[in-house]
Amino acid sequence: MINSKVITLKKPGEFVEDPLTELLRTGARQLIADAVEAELQDLLQYYAELRNEKGHMQVVRNGYLPE
Repeated sequence: MINSKVITLKKPGEFVEDPLTELLRTGARQLIADAVEAELQDLLQYYAELRNEKGHMQVVRNGYLPE
């Protein structure tokens, strides 16, 4: 019998989804989305008064993309 210290790692597609991992993943995604949204709102407020010669806002939100 050979005593090897090499451990084979699982590929990302081979992980078994358990409820705790899914909860953590969902929570992390929501935290990131909330942080990006807050940062965008701050940016839009900062540049809210910036207008072009026709009076249109220079920095605007363009909408949402599908996930």
